[in-house]
Amino acid sequence: MKKGEIYEGIIQAIEYPNKGIVRIDDHKVIVKNGIPGQRIRFMIQKKRSGKAEGRLLEVLEKSPLETRDPVCSIFPACGGCMYQTMSYEAQLKMKETQVRNLLETAMGYGFADCSKRITDGKQTAAGSGSQCGQAGQQVSGHTVPLWDGIKGSPIEFAYRNKMEFSFGDAYKDGPLSLGLHKKGSTYDVLTASDCKLVHEDMTKILTCVLTFFQERNVSYHRKLQHVGYLRHLLLRRSVTNGDLLVHLVTTSQEEHDLQPLKEALLALKLQGQIVGILHLLNDSLSDVVKSDETRILYGQDHFYETLLGLRFKVSTFSFFQPNTLAAEVLYSTVRDYLGDTRDLEVFDLYSGTGTIAQLAAPVAKEVIGVEIVEEAVEAAKANAELNGLANCRFIAGDVLKVLDEVTEKPDVIILDPPRDGIHPKALPKILAYGVENIVYISCKATSLARDLESFQAAGYRVVRACCIDQFCETVHVETVCLLSNRKPI
Repeated sequence: MKKGEIYEGIIQAIEYPNKGIVRIDDHKVIVKNGIPGQRIRFMIQKKRSGKAEGRLLEVLEKSPLETRDPVCSIFPACGGCMYQTMSYEAQLKMKETQVRNLLETAMGYGFADCSKRITDGKQTAAGSGSQCGQAGQQVSGHTVPLWDGIKGSPIEFAYRNKMEFSFGDAYKDGPLSLGLHKKGSTYDVLTASDCKLVHEDMTKILTCVLTFFQERNVSYHRKLQHVGYLRHLLLRRSVTNGDLLVHLVTTSQEEHDLQPLKEALLALKLQGQIVGILHLLNDSLSDVVKSDETRILYGQDHFYETLLGLRFKVSTFSFFQPNTLAAEVLYSTVRDYLGDTRDLEVFDLYSGTGTIAQLAAPVAKEVIGVEIVEEAVEAAKANAELNGLANCRFIAGDVLKVLDEVTEKPDVIILDPPRDGIHPKALPKILAYGVENIVYISCKATSLARDLESFQAAGYRVVRACCIDQFCETVHVETVCLLSNRKPI
Protein backbone atom coordinates (compact mmCIF):
# COMPACT_ATOMS: atom_id res chain seq x y z
CA MET A 1 0.00 0.00 0.00
CA LYS A 2 1.56 3.26 -1.16
CA LYS A 3 0.63 6.93 -1.33
CA GLY A 4 -1.37 7.70 -4.46
CA GLU A 5 -2.73 4.17 -4.90
CA ILE A 6 -6.49 3.77 -5.36
CA TYR A 7 -8.54 1.09 -3.57
CA GLU A 8 -12.13 0.04 -3.07
CA GLY A 9 -13.64 -1.10 0.20
CA ILE A 10 -16.57 -0.98 2.63
CA ILE A 11 -16.69 1.45 5.56
CA GLN A 12 -17.06 -0.89 8.53
CA ALA A 13 -17.54 1.74 11.23
CA ILE A 14 -17.15 5.45 11.99
CA GLU A 15 -14.93 6.52 14.87
CA TYR A 16 -15.42 9.93 16.46
CA PRO A 17 -15.78 12.39 14.92
CA ASN A 18 -15.73 11.45 11.23
CA LYS A 19 -13.20 8.67 10.71
CA GLY A 20 -14.48 5.90 8.48
CA ILE A 21 -12.65 2.60 8.98
CA VAL A 22 -11.90 0.51 5.89
CA ARG A 23 -9.92 -2.76 5.99
CA ILE A 24 -7.68 -3.61 3.05
CA ASP A 25 -5.98 -6.96 3.70
CA ASP A 26 -4.33 -6.42 7.10
CA HIS A 27 -4.30 -2.65 6.85
CA LYS A 28 -6.65 -0.24 8.60
CA VAL A 29 -7.34 2.85 6.50
CA ILE A 30 -9.10 5.97 7.81
CA VAL A 31 -11.33 7.66 5.22
CA LYS A 32 -13.39 10.69 6.27
CA ASN A 33 -16.81 11.87 5.03
CA GLY A 34 -18.45 8.47 4.75
CA ILE A 35 -21.29 6.45 6.30
CA PRO A 36 -21.00 2.92 7.72
CA GLY A 37 -21.85 0.32 5.08
CA GLN A 38 -20.94 2.42 2.05
CA ARG A 39 -18.76 0.80 -0.59
CA ILE A 40 -16.29 3.48 -1.63
CA ARG A 41 -13.34 4.20 -3.88
CA PHE A 42 -10.52 6.14 -2.23
CA MET A 43 -6.92 7.25 -2.73
CA ILE A 44 -4.16 6.74 -0.16
CA GLN A 45 -2.98 10.16 1.04
CA LYS A 46 -0.73 9.22 3.97
CA LYS A 47 1.03 6.02 4.93
CA ARG A 48 3.49 5.85 7.80
CA SER A 49 4.08 3.88 10.99
CA GLY A 50 1.52 1.30 9.93
CA LYS A 51 -1.22 3.94 9.71
CA ALA A 52 -2.93 4.90 6.47
CA GLU A 53 -5.32 7.70 5.56
CA GLY A 54 -7.33 7.91 2.37
CA ARG A 55 -9.36 10.55 0.53
CA LEU A 56 -12.87 9.61 -0.55
CA LEU A 57 -13.18 9.71 -4.35
CA GLU A 58 -16.57 8.12 -4.98
CA VAL A 59 -19.40 6.27 -3.25
CA LEU A 60 -19.91 3.10 -5.33
CA GLU A 61 -22.79 1.67 -3.30
CA LYS A 62 -25.07 3.29 -0.74
CA SER A 63 -25.12 2.19 2.87
CA PRO A 64 -28.18 0.30 4.19
CA LEU A 65 -28.40 3.23 6.65
CA GLU A 66 -29.12 5.66 3.81
CA THR A 67 -32.89 5.38 3.80
CA ARG A 68 -33.87 8.76 2.37
CA ASP A 69 -33.03 11.00 -0.56
CA PRO A 70 -30.86 14.12 -0.20
CA VAL A 71 -32.82 17.14 0.97
CA CYS A 72 -30.81 19.83 -0.84
CA SER A 73 -29.44 20.31 -4.34
CA ILE A 74 -25.72 20.61 -3.48
CA PHE A 75 -25.36 17.32 -1.56
CA PRO A 76 -22.82 15.69 -1.41
CA ALA A 77 -20.53 18.31 -3.02
CA CYS A 78 -21.07 20.57 0.01
CA GLY A 79 -19.42 18.93 3.00
CA GLY A 80 -21.67 20.45 5.65
CA CYS A 81 -24.44 17.85 5.98
CA MET A 82 -22.68 14.51 5.68
CA TYR A 83 -25.50 12.45 7.19
CA GLN A 84 -28.66 13.89 5.61
CA THR A 85 -29.41 10.64 3.74
CA MET A 86 -29.64 8.81 7.10
CA SER A 87 -32.75 8.96 9.27
CA TYR A 88 -32.35 11.25 12.26
CA GLU A 89 -32.74 8.30 14.63
CA ALA A 90 -29.84 6.54 12.87
CA GLN A 91 -27.70 9.69 13.10
CA LEU A 92 -28.32 9.93 16.83
CA LYS A 93 -27.53 6.27 17.43
CA MET A 94 -24.26 6.56 15.51
CA LYS A 95 -23.12 9.69 17.36
CA GLU A 96 -24.09 8.23 20.72
CA THR A 97 -22.13 5.03 20.07
CA GLN A 98 -19.03 6.95 18.99
CA VAL A 99 -18.91 9.20 22.07
CA ARG A 100 -19.84 6.48 24.54
CA ASN A 101 -17.11 4.15 23.24
CA LEU A 102 -14.59 6.99 23.37
CA LEU A 103 -15.38 7.87 26.99
CA GLU A 104 -15.49 4.25 28.17
CA THR A 105 -12.03 3.70 26.68
CA ALA A 106 -10.75 6.83 28.44
CA MET A 107 -12.29 5.82 31.79
CA GLY A 108 -11.16 2.23 31.57
CA TYR A 109 -14.60 0.89 32.45
CA GLY A 110 -18.14 1.04 31.13
CA PHE A 111 -21.30 2.99 31.84
CA ALA A 112 -24.45 1.48 33.25
CA ASP A 113 -26.59 0.85 30.17
CA CYS A 114 -29.67 2.84 31.21
CA SER A 115 -29.56 5.26 28.31
CA LYS A 116 -32.57 6.80 26.63
CA ARG A 117 -32.39 8.11 23.11
CA ILE A 118 -34.59 11.18 22.85
CA THR A 119 -35.87 12.30 19.46
CA ASP A 120 -38.47 15.07 19.09
CA GLY A 121 -39.39 14.65 22.74
CA LYS A 122 -40.04 10.89 22.47
CA GLN A 123 -37.92 8.49 24.48
CA THR A 124 -36.75 5.13 23.19
CA ALA A 125 -35.09 2.75 25.63
CA ALA A 126 -31.57 1.79 24.65
CA GLY A 127 -30.98 -0.70 27.45
CA SER A 128 -32.90 -3.44 29.23
CA GLY A 129 -34.12 -3.27 32.79
CA SER A 130 -31.66 -5.94 33.92
CA GLN A 131 -28.77 -3.94 32.50
CA CYS A 132 -30.02 -0.81 34.21
CA GLY A 133 -29.68 -2.64 37.50
CA GLN A 134 -25.90 -2.31 37.18
CA ALA A 135 -26.06 1.42 37.93
CA GLY A 136 -24.67 2.21 41.37
CA GLN A 137 -22.68 -1.02 41.71
CA GLN A 138 -19.08 -0.84 42.89
CA VAL A 139 -16.38 -1.80 40.38
CA SER A 140 -12.72 -1.52 41.42
CA GLY A 141 -13.68 0.82 44.23
CA HIS A 142 -15.87 3.20 42.28
CA THR A 143 -19.53 3.52 41.39
CA VAL A 144 -20.54 2.58 37.86
CA PRO A 145 -21.47 5.83 36.08
CA LEU A 146 -24.82 6.40 34.43
CA TRP A 147 -25.09 6.94 30.69
CA ASP A 148 -28.05 9.26 29.97
CA GLY A 149 -28.08 8.62 26.23
CA ILE A 150 -28.32 11.24 23.52
CA LYS A 151 -30.83 14.07 23.34
CA GLY A 152 -31.82 15.15 19.86
CA SER A 153 -32.57 18.63 18.61
CA PRO A 154 -36.27 19.56 18.93
CA ILE A 155 -36.18 20.37 15.21
CA GLU A 156 -34.03 18.53 12.67
CA PHE A 157 -33.98 21.15 9.92
CA ALA A 158 -34.00 24.97 9.75
CA TYR A 159 -32.34 25.05 13.16
CA ARG A 160 -29.40 27.40 12.56
CA ASN A 161 -29.91 30.95 13.88
CA LYS A 162 -26.66 32.17 12.32
CA MET A 163 -25.05 31.46 8.95
CA GLU A 164 -22.01 32.84 7.16
CA PHE A 165 -22.19 32.53 3.37
CA SER A 166 -19.27 33.28 1.03
CA PHE A 167 -19.20 34.95 -2.38
CA GLY A 168 -17.18 33.27 -5.12
CA ASP A 169 -17.65 30.99 -8.08
CA ALA A 170 -18.30 27.27 -8.31
CA TYR A 171 -15.56 26.84 -10.93
CA LYS A 172 -12.80 29.02 -12.35
CA ASP A 173 -14.23 32.13 -14.05
CA GLY A 174 -17.78 30.85 -13.53
CA PRO A 175 -20.81 33.00 -12.64
CA LEU A 176 -21.03 34.65 -9.22
CA SER A 177 -22.14 32.25 -6.50
CA LEU A 178 -23.12 32.78 -2.87
CA GLY A 179 -23.19 29.95 -0.38
CA LEU A 180 -20.88 27.34 1.08
CA HIS A 181 -17.46 26.04 0.14
CA LYS A 182 -17.25 22.86 -1.88
CA LYS A 183 -16.02 19.91 0.17
CA GLY A 184 -12.23 19.85 0.21
CA SER A 185 -11.89 23.18 -1.62
CA THR A 186 -10.65 26.53 -0.37
CA TYR A 187 -11.94 28.47 -3.34
CA ASP A 188 -14.98 26.84 -5.01
CA VAL A 189 -18.27 28.16 -3.63
CA LEU A 190 -21.62 26.42 -4.18
CA THR A 191 -24.78 28.52 -4.13
CA ALA A 192 -26.88 27.41 -1.14
CA SER A 193 -30.26 28.48 -2.46
CA ASP A 194 -32.09 25.60 -0.76
CA CYS A 195 -29.95 24.92 2.33
CA LYS A 196 -32.15 23.04 4.79
CA LEU A 197 -30.14 23.94 7.88
CA VAL A 198 -31.52 27.49 7.83
CA HIS A 199 -35.01 28.97 7.88
CA GLU A 200 -36.51 29.71 4.46
CA ASP A 201 -36.39 33.43 5.25
CA MET A 202 -32.60 33.17 5.12
CA THR A 203 -32.57 31.43 1.73
CA LYS A 204 -34.92 34.09 0.34
CA ILE A 205 -32.51 36.78 1.51
CA LEU A 206 -29.54 34.90 0.03
CA THR A 207 -31.26 34.59 -3.36
CA CYS A 208 -32.21 38.27 -3.33
CA VAL A 209 -28.65 39.40 -2.55
CA LEU A 210 -27.09 37.08 -5.13
CA THR A 211 -29.49 38.14 -7.89
CA PHE A 212 -28.86 41.81 -7.11
CA PHE A 213 -25.10 41.53 -7.59
CA GLN A 214 -25.28 39.08 -10.50
CA GLU A 215 -27.44 41.55 -12.45
CA ARG A 216 -24.86 44.29 -11.84
CA ASN A 217 -21.85 42.06 -12.58
CA VAL A 218 -20.15 43.03 -9.30
CA SER A 219 -16.80 41.36 -8.51
CA TYR A 220 -16.09 39.07 -5.57
CA HIS A 221 -12.96 39.19 -3.45
CA ARG A 222 -10.24 36.84 -4.68
CA LYS A 223 -8.24 35.52 -1.74
CA LEU A 224 -4.88 35.11 -3.45
CA GLN A 225 -4.83 38.38 -5.37
CA HIS A 226 -6.68 40.34 -2.63
CA VAL A 227 -8.78 42.15 -5.20
CA GLY A 228 -12.54 42.39 -5.59
CA TYR A 229 -15.53 43.68 -3.64
CA LEU A 230 -17.94 41.02 -2.29
CA ARG A 231 -16.79 38.82 0.60
CA HIS A 232 -19.56 37.39 2.81
CA LEU A 233 -23.23 37.48 3.70
CA LEU A 234 -23.81 37.02 7.44
CA LEU A 235 -27.38 36.33 8.55
CA ARG A 236 -28.73 36.07 12.10
CA ARG A 237 -32.28 35.13 13.06
CA SER A 238 -34.21 35.12 16.32
CA VAL A 239 -36.11 31.88 16.85
CA THR A 240 -38.33 33.63 19.41
CA ASN A 241 -39.84 36.24 17.10
CA GLY A 242 -38.32 35.82 13.63
CA ASP A 243 -36.27 39.05 13.72
CA LEU A 244 -33.43 39.05 11.17
CA LEU A 245 -30.13 40.89 10.85
CA VAL A 246 -28.58 41.06 7.38
CA HIS A 247 -24.84 41.82 7.08
CA LEU A 248 -23.17 42.40 3.73
CA VAL A 249 -19.39 42.10 4.09
CA THR A 250 -17.26 43.74 1.38
CA THR A 251 -13.86 45.30 0.86
CA SER A 252 -13.46 49.06 0.50
CA GLN A 253 -11.93 48.66 -2.96
CA GLU A 254 -15.11 49.68 -4.80
CA GLU A 255 -18.16 51.85 -4.18
CA HIS A 256 -21.68 50.67 -5.03
CA ASP A 257 -25.10 52.15 -4.39
CA LEU A 258 -26.69 49.74 -1.89
CA GLN A 259 -29.96 51.65 -1.55
CA PRO A 260 -31.69 49.47 -4.22
CA LEU A 261 -30.49 46.34 -2.38
CA LYS A 262 -31.99 47.62 0.85
CA GLU A 263 -35.30 48.26 -0.89
CA ALA A 264 -35.28 44.81 -2.51
CA LEU A 265 -34.62 43.12 0.84
CA LEU A 266 -37.37 45.04 2.64
CA ALA A 267 -39.83 44.12 -0.14
CA LEU A 268 -39.35 40.38 0.41
CA LYS A 269 -42.34 38.43 1.74
CA LEU A 270 -40.91 36.78 4.84
CA GLN A 271 -42.39 34.95 7.81
CA GLY A 272 -40.30 37.14 10.11
CA GLN A 273 -39.04 40.67 9.66
CA ILE A 274 -35.69 42.27 8.85
CA VAL A 275 -34.84 44.59 11.76
CA GLY A 276 -31.38 45.61 10.57
CA ILE A 277 -29.34 45.76 7.35
CA LEU A 278 -25.64 46.45 7.88
CA HIS A 279 -22.69 46.97 5.56
CA LEU A 280 -19.41 45.70 7.03
CA LEU A 281 -16.16 46.88 5.42
CA ASN A 282 -13.38 44.32 5.78
CA ASP A 283 -9.96 44.65 4.14
CA SER A 284 -8.32 41.90 6.16
CA LEU A 285 -6.02 39.51 4.29
CA SER A 286 -7.50 36.55 6.17
CA ASP A 287 -10.76 34.99 5.04
CA VAL A 288 -12.78 35.75 8.16
CA VAL A 289 -15.93 37.76 8.83
CA LYS A 290 -14.85 40.91 10.66
CA SER A 291 -15.49 44.63 10.44
CA ASP A 292 -13.07 47.51 10.00
CA GLU A 293 -16.11 49.80 9.72
CA THR A 294 -19.84 49.12 10.11
CA ARG A 295 -22.49 51.16 8.33
CA ILE A 296 -26.15 50.71 9.27
CA LEU A 297 -28.18 50.85 6.06
CA TYR A 298 -31.49 50.20 7.82
CA GLY A 299 -32.87 49.70 11.31
CA GLN A 300 -30.71 48.52 14.19
CA ASP A 301 -27.65 46.36 14.84
CA HIS A 302 -29.21 43.88 17.28
CA PHE A 303 -32.25 41.89 18.33
CA TYR A 304 -33.26 40.04 21.48
CA GLU A 305 -33.50 36.28 21.92
CA THR A 306 -35.15 34.42 24.80
CA LEU A 307 -33.57 31.28 26.25
CA LEU A 308 -35.13 29.40 29.19
CA GLY A 309 -36.87 32.57 30.34
CA LEU A 310 -33.80 34.82 30.10
CA ARG A 311 -33.35 37.60 27.51
CA PHE A 312 -30.15 38.00 25.53
CA LYS A 313 -29.08 40.83 23.25
CA VAL A 314 -27.72 39.41 20.00
CA SER A 315 -25.67 41.61 17.67
CA THR A 316 -23.30 41.05 14.75
CA PHE A 317 -20.48 39.25 16.55
CA SER A 318 -22.28 38.01 19.66
CA PHE A 319 -21.45 34.43 20.59
CA PHE A 320 -24.69 32.49 20.84
CA GLN A 321 -25.33 28.79 20.40
CA PRO A 322 -26.30 28.34 16.71
CA ASN A 323 -29.24 26.03 17.49
CA THR A 324 -31.41 27.94 19.97
CA LEU A 325 -33.89 25.16 20.75
CA ALA A 326 -31.18 22.52 21.20
CA ALA A 327 -29.24 24.99 23.36
CA GLU A 328 -32.21 25.00 25.73
CA VAL A 329 -31.89 21.20 25.92
CA LEU A 330 -28.15 21.54 26.57
CA TYR A 331 -28.51 24.17 29.28
CA SER A 332 -31.40 22.35 30.94
CA THR A 333 -29.18 19.27 31.13
CA VAL A 334 -26.32 21.28 32.63
CA ARG A 335 -28.69 22.77 35.20
CA ASP A 336 -29.91 19.27 36.06
CA TYR A 337 -26.35 17.99 36.44
CA LEU A 338 -25.42 20.97 38.63
CA GLY A 339 -28.18 20.14 41.07
CA ASP A 340 -28.93 22.52 43.95
CA THR A 341 -26.58 25.52 43.83
CA ARG A 342 -28.38 27.39 46.59
CA ASP A 343 -25.91 29.61 48.51
CA LEU A 344 -22.93 28.14 46.62
CA GLU A 345 -20.00 29.91 44.97
CA VAL A 346 -20.04 28.85 41.30
CA PHE A 347 -17.16 29.26 38.87
CA ASP A 348 -18.12 29.25 35.19
CA LEU A 349 -14.82 28.87 33.35
CA TYR A 350 -14.72 29.63 29.61
CA SER A 351 -18.06 31.35 30.17
CA GLY A 352 -18.58 32.94 26.74
CA THR A 353 -21.46 35.41 26.96
CA GLY A 354 -22.45 34.03 30.35
CA THR A 355 -25.55 32.04 29.42
CA ILE A 356 -24.87 29.14 31.79
CA ALA A 357 -23.71 31.48 34.55
CA GLN A 358 -27.00 33.36 34.40
CA LEU A 359 -29.01 30.15 34.51
CA ALA A 360 -27.17 29.14 37.70
CA ALA A 361 -27.27 32.59 39.29
CA PRO A 362 -30.87 32.90 40.59
CA VAL A 363 -30.26 30.58 43.55
CA ALA A 364 -26.46 30.70 43.82
CA LYS A 365 -24.55 32.83 46.29
CA GLU A 366 -22.42 34.17 43.44
CA VAL A 367 -21.35 33.12 39.97
CA ILE A 368 -17.95 34.17 38.61
CA GLY A 369 -17.48 33.77 34.88
CA VAL A 370 -14.05 33.82 33.22
CA GLU A 371 -13.69 34.33 29.47
CA ILE A 372 -10.70 35.40 27.35
CA VAL A 373 -12.76 37.17 24.66
CA GLU A 374 -13.39 40.71 25.94
CA GLU A 375 -16.39 41.32 23.65
CA ALA A 376 -18.08 38.22 25.07
CA VAL A 377 -17.45 39.43 28.63
CA GLU A 378 -18.99 42.82 27.89
CA ALA A 379 -22.01 41.06 26.38
CA ALA A 380 -22.27 38.83 29.47
CA LYS A 381 -22.30 41.86 31.76
CA ALA A 382 -24.97 43.58 29.65
CA ASN A 383 -27.13 40.45 29.55
CA ALA A 384 -26.85 39.92 33.32
CA GLU A 385 -28.00 43.51 33.85
CA LEU A 386 -30.81 42.98 31.33
CA ASN A 387 -32.00 39.98 33.35
CA GLY A 388 -31.65 41.72 36.71
CA LEU A 389 -28.93 39.41 38.02
CA ALA A 390 -26.71 41.22 40.50
CA ASN A 391 -24.74 38.20 41.72
CA CYS A 392 -22.94 37.49 38.41
CA ARG A 393 -19.38 38.73 37.97
CA PHE A 394 -17.53 38.32 34.69
CA ILE A 395 -13.77 38.62 34.30
CA ALA A 396 -11.98 39.08 30.98
CA GLY A 397 -8.80 37.03 30.84
CA ASP A 398 -7.15 33.68 30.33
CA VAL A 399 -8.38 31.06 32.81
CA LEU A 400 -4.74 30.06 33.31
CA LYS A 401 -3.90 33.52 34.72
CA VAL A 402 -7.20 34.62 36.26
CA LEU A 403 -7.34 31.67 38.67
CA ASP A 404 -4.12 32.97 40.26
CA GLU A 405 -5.76 36.35 40.90
CA VAL A 406 -9.25 35.41 42.10
CA THR A 407 -9.47 35.23 45.90
CA GLU A 408 -12.85 33.46 46.06
CA LYS A 409 -12.96 29.67 46.30
CA PRO A 410 -15.60 27.78 44.31
CA ASP A 411 -18.02 25.18 45.66
CA VAL A 412 -18.83 23.90 42.18
CA ILE A 413 -17.19 24.43 38.77
CA ILE A 414 -18.66 24.55 35.26
CA LEU A 415 -16.24 23.99 32.38
CA ASP A 416 -17.09 24.80 28.76
CA PRO A 417 -13.66 25.01 27.08
CA PRO A 418 -12.94 25.55 23.37
CA ARG A 419 -12.57 22.59 21.01
CA ASP A 420 -9.00 21.87 22.08
CA GLY A 421 -10.08 21.37 25.68
CA ILE A 422 -8.55 22.77 28.87
CA HIS A 423 -5.05 24.21 28.73
CA PRO A 424 -2.73 21.62 30.33
CA LYS A 425 -1.31 24.23 32.71
CA ALA A 426 -4.78 25.41 33.78
CA LEU A 427 -6.04 21.91 34.59
CA PRO A 428 -3.93 21.42 37.77
CA LYS A 429 -5.18 24.77 39.10
CA ILE A 430 -8.79 23.71 38.53
CA LEU A 431 -8.21 20.36 40.21
CA ALA A 432 -6.44 22.01 43.17
CA TYR A 433 -9.72 23.56 44.34
CA GLY A 434 -10.92 20.05 45.17
CA VAL A 435 -14.60 20.91 44.63
CA GLU A 436 -17.00 18.02 45.00
CA ASN A 437 -18.71 18.40 41.60
CA ILE A 438 -17.56 19.60 38.19
CA VAL A 439 -19.76 19.79 35.09
CA TYR A 440 -17.71 19.56 31.87
CA ILE A 441 -19.35 20.59 28.58
CA SER A 442 -17.40 19.52 25.52
CA CYS A 443 -17.90 20.31 21.84
CA LYS A 444 -15.09 17.87 20.97
CA ALA A 445 -15.33 14.58 22.82
CA THR A 446 -11.72 13.60 22.09
CA SER A 447 -10.56 16.62 24.14
CA LEU A 448 -12.82 15.57 27.02
CA ALA A 449 -11.50 12.00 26.81
CA ARG A 450 -7.93 13.28 27.00
CA ASP A 451 -8.68 15.52 29.99
CA LEU A 452 -10.42 12.66 31.83
CA GLU A 453 -7.01 11.10 32.49
CA SER A 454 -6.02 14.08 34.67
CA PHE A 455 -9.39 14.19 36.42
CA GLN A 456 -9.24 10.50 37.30
CA ALA A 457 -5.64 10.80 38.50
CA ALA A 458 -6.83 13.55 40.88
CA GLY A 459 -9.53 11.29 42.31
CA TYR A 460 -12.52 12.38 40.24
CA ARG A 461 -14.90 9.89 38.69
CA VAL A 462 -17.55 10.25 36.05
CA VAL A 463 -21.00 10.12 37.64
CA ARG A 464 -23.24 10.83 34.64
CA ALA A 465 -22.74 11.70 31.00
CA CYS A 466 -24.80 12.24 27.87
CA CYS A 467 -24.75 13.75 24.39
CA ILE A 468 -26.82 16.63 23.05
CA ASP A 469 -27.15 16.93 19.28
CA GLN A 470 -27.13 20.59 18.30
CA PHE A 471 -25.90 19.99 14.76
CA CYS A 472 -28.25 17.61 12.97
CA GLU A 473 -26.98 16.14 9.67
CA THR A 474 -23.36 16.94 10.62
CA VAL A 475 -20.55 15.07 12.39
CA HIS A 476 -20.63 17.34 15.47
CA VAL A 477 -22.22 16.61 18.85
CA GLU A 478 -21.97 18.09 22.37
CA THR A 479 -21.12 16.01 25.44
CA VAL A 480 -21.99 16.84 29.05
CA CYS A 481 -20.18 15.05 31.86
CA LEU A 482 -20.69 15.26 35.64
CA LEU A 483 -17.51 14.52 37.60
CA SER A 484 -17.34 14.01 41.35
CA ASN A 485 -14.51 13.41 43.81
CA ARG A 486 -16.81 11.95 46.44
CA LYS A 487 -15.41 8.81 47.99
CA PRO A 488 -17.47 5.63 47.48
CA ILE A 489 -19.70 4.71 50.39
